[in-house]
Amino acid sequence: MAEESLETDGPRSSMPAELHHPHSEYSQWKFKLFRVKSMEKAPLPSETQPEKGALLGISPPAATNKEIGHGVSPGSVMKLCLGGKSKENVEGPGRRVDMKLQEMDTHMNYLRCLCRLCGMALRKVKGPVNDVHSDLDEASKGALRRMGCKVTSWSEVIFKVFKVDVTEDTESIHPSSFCHRCWMVAMRGGGVCSFSRTRVPEWKPHFSHCQLCFPRKPSLQRTGRKRQKAIHRAQSLAKRTKKDHGNSIAIGERRTLRPFGNYNQGPVLRGWRKPSLQREQWVKNITQCQKEHLSTKMISENLPADFLYSFSCMVCDHLLSDPVQSPCGHLFCRSCIMKYIYVLGLHCPVCNLPCAPEDCITPAKAFLSALLSLPLLCSSSGCGKQVSLDSFKAHCLSHELDEQNANQQSSELDNYLLTNKGGRPRQHLLMLTRRAQKHRLRELKNQVKVFADKEEGGDLKSVCQTLFLLALRSGNEHRQADELEAIMQGRGFGLHPAVCLAIRVNTFLSCSQYHKMYRTVKATSGRQIFQPLHTLRAAEKELLPGFHQFEWQPALKNVSTSCNVGIINGLSGCASSVDDSPADIINRRFRYDVALVSALKDLEEDIMEGLRERGLEDSACTLGFSVMIKESCDGMGDVSEKHGGGPAVPEKAVRFSFTVMSVSVLAEDMEKQVTIFTEPKPNSELSCKPLCLTFVDESDHETLTAALSPVVAEREAMKKSRLILSMGGLPRSFRLHFRGTGYDEKMVREMEGLEASGSTYICTLCDSSRAEASQNMVLHSVTRSHGENLERYEIWRTNPFSESVDELRDRVKGVSAKPFMETQPTLDALHCDIGNATEFYKIFQDEIGEVFKKVNPTREERRSWRAALDKQLRKKMKLRPVMRMNGNYARKLMTLEAIEVVCELVPTEERREALRELMRLYLQMKPVWRATCPAKECPDQLCRYSFNSQRFADLLSSDFKYRYNGKITNYLHKTLAHVPEIIERDGSIGAWASEGNESANKLFRRFRKMNARQSKAFELEDVLKHHWLYTSKYLQKFMEAHKDSAKAFQATIDPVESQDNEYLSLEMNDF
Repeated sequence: MAEESLETDGPRSSMPAELHHPHSEYSQWKFKLFRVKSMEKAPLPSETQPEKGALLGISPPAATNKEIGHGVSPGSVMKLCLGGKSKENVEGPGRRVDMKLQEMDTHMNYLRCLCRLCGMALRKVKGPVNDVHSDLDEASKGALRRMGCKVTSWSEVIFKVFKVDVTEDTESIHPSSFCHRCWMVAMRGGGVCSFSRTRVPEWKPHFSHCQLCFPRKPSLQRTGRKRQKAIHRAQSLAKRTKKDHGNSIAIGERRTLRPFGNYNQGPVLRGWRKPSLQREQWVKNITQCQKEHLSTKMISENLPADFLYSFSCMVCDHLLSDPVQSPCGHLFCRSCIMKYIYVLGLHCPVCNLPCAPEDCITPAKAFLSALLSLPLLCSSSGCGKQVSLDSFKAHCLSHELDEQNANQQSSELDNYLLTNKGGRPRQHLLMLTRRAQKHRLRELKNQVKVFADKEEGGDLKSVCQTLFLLALRSGNEHRQADELEAIMQGRGFGLHPAVCLAIRVNTFLSCSQYHKMYRTVKATSGRQIFQPLHTLRAAEKELLPGFHQFEWQPALKNVSTSCNVGIINGLSGCASSVDDSPADIINRRFRYDVALVSALKDLEEDIMEGLRERGLEDSACTLGFSVMIKESCDGMGDVSEKHGGGPAVPEKAVRFSFTVMSVSVLAEDMEKQVTIFTEPKPNSELSCKPLCLTFVDESDHETLTAALSPVVAEREAMKKSRLILSMGGLPRSFRLHFRGTGYDEKMVREMEGLEASGSTYICTLCDSSRAEASQNMVLHSVTRSHGENLERYEIWRTNPFSESVDELRDRVKGVSAKPFMETQPTLDALHCDIGNATEFYKIFQDEIGEVFKKVNPTREERRSWRAALDKQLRKKMKLRPVMRMNGNYARKLMTLEAIEVVCELVPTEERREALRELMRLYLQMKPVWRATCPAKECPDQLCRYSFNSQRFADLLSSDFKYRYNGKITNYLHKTLAHVPEIIERDGSIGAWASEGNESANKLFRRFRKMNARQSKAFELEDVLKHHWLYTSKYLQKFMEAHKDSAKAFQATIDPVESQDNEYLSLEMNDF
């Protein structure tokens, strides 16, 4: 039954439009005689049956043809049964297309006579007609401006008044004009609303029963006349009369429409047109591209016709504009083929094959280059140049600009020219000399002086400035007037570019955010308070490395002598051999010497101020300056952007930075060097200047070596040379000294080629093993050095004594890789504090669970002790549990308050006293390695450090022996054994810590979010640039100097409010 219903209902549901006849009604059973495939269109006379079948993909069986016979195909029999022959059945495809074009031409001519908004005929409404897509005329624009409407085109007015969007109208569907009555409606509403109810018709595409081309006849029964049958006009056309009006448009048989305009002309004879010309006119009416596309007649050279035909559009016959190629190989303009397909269907205009818009592709590049190189002759008067097609548009625009400039200059000259009364031509006032200007304005000057003496107390300057202000405002030059008025009131032009740059960098504003703030403040205050972005970029150049000139004596080895070097690829300058493979990483950096020059120039005011305070003259500073530089390097961990689902791929990054710690000078009459500058905040992120940023894992020794090897090479070259730099207007000599101290335990082991921190050799300063360090916790000295580590690596590599692995490892004391950067043997105060806090956190857990009584506690027991400790700390001290110890948690944990909270969970009083004593000793030792200058800040703790460290070691060996029997942590060993020796050598440990570099990790993430870009390489460059500007002393001083100028700034924005509130204060951080 399902198959039977399908055979019964299928043909009628899938029957083509041409098979429906208004006078043919057949019962359902007659369609069972034919198969579904026989319902396709009848083959054309010019096409054979196999070609038609191949085209449609149908292969009808031979038995069907034999049954019907007489050489008639099933489709033609179906056509005859359903209504006989028609023009479409017997004529070719070209004729069908021409009929369709003629219908569309008639339909579009009718649309041109109607109003887009109300649908009335334009000839019935008196008054001018306006185009819906054109700009406002001067009269309408002036009238709307007076009512507060500032639109410039009719499409915006129509959208606001009639709520109709005409920007996407099509010529074949919508009329392109509107009548004077709708114009009056729009003007009465002020271009914003409508006070009358105008019903906008719904315009539909042309179809076989189009109501515009075939309107319904009104009922005629009241007059007694016989109703005529509606004649189907889908395939027939109106008869052509012998005499017809030239501008009338035939619609149907008895109705003619006159187009709007001058239609009072006499009757003329219509001449017969060739079908090809008529078809061309119909296509032009559909495409409407005569004003946009260029004609082939503009080609200057006499080229063959077939050659020109290949560069012409098959629809409009113009030169191809934005050409596309159909699947059948024909070329069209993109806009022309889109309009043609939209009106006439999805088929090629040339060969009638199927052609959809998405099937059209761009032609080959060779064809496009030949098309764009065609020589065209400029049609402008007086030009006559031959211009290629690709530059023809720019050439025409240059003519238009020249005409506009000429018209503007002529209008200005007309305003300046005065009536010449004969004799010497009168010159303009601004073209005269100063003496001639005084002579011409002497009468006006006397009058203004008399007025100033009489009315303004002789203030001639104020009267003249006021006149100038009024003249500017009368000419709508308000910006210049506001700036002049600000000068008169002593308010200045606006903020300094350096202040604007400091505001942008310190508030992490992207370009778009700063520009939005700039425009908002400018629109609010009416003045340019903040400087535009191009001014900020000009100010950046003076602060970034690569701006100042310098010289090295002798010249640096393997380093370019160029000074104007900005951000470069981090691997440039890397020495490579045949066996080396280039590292596949993203690395951006400044050149080390260029960055140091920029940092010293940033400190120029401080250095010169230090010389003046010490009373040192320029003649006494001939031996040069010494600059001490602290180097820091640390991994930032995973810095990948988590935007969506999927596995999180870690993206590790490493930053190398430096800090100018001090500048000293050796005078001729002095024996010791005099320090003229000392960094006041050595552990601040504001003093830690970034040098290199790279996406690399700090654990990857080989890749990290390749990334930092150019920095190491430049550093070694600068040690052996002197820097000649202009400072205070005079060339001065600088010697640079480097100290690599800002490294944590992991980075030191990577750079010095030592084993990981879990190695038997726990210390990076001495050769002690873990067992030796636990037995003797205090008596150790610093023995390791960079040169010794290099020698040990050579022994490890060559094994000259043919020892076993254990014997060789014991000989080299844990050196297993080649050291590639020299580090200062010291202790990192920040990570020492964090490491010791981690150890105390574990001691607290063991004391809560009384591990000294148990041998091997289970994992569940340890988890319960940690949970109890976290709960107690969160309840009493508001300390949330952390996955990994950090500096803030360590500072809060290592206090007497925290130890009292923990002691509440310890069962016995004896263990509580031991914990309190351990924490008390630690807190007395901690300021010694954390202070910037312990000799001044904590001299008592420094003197008692050896005693306290010995007492601390005794406690660990006795009361906490269960934990430190044969083992000890790295940082506890360094704290107890090496701190006094390091302070005696360097004077401080805390000043040389890596805290500034660690604090800058959050800056990397904020600057990366601020400068989010598609390419990571450009992203790194922006982050490096803005991080350098963030650390600029010059910008910091500007921020400090303008922090208290909020009153003047508020007066700039709102003078009235600032006068009412004299004590208003506004911090720059609020921006």
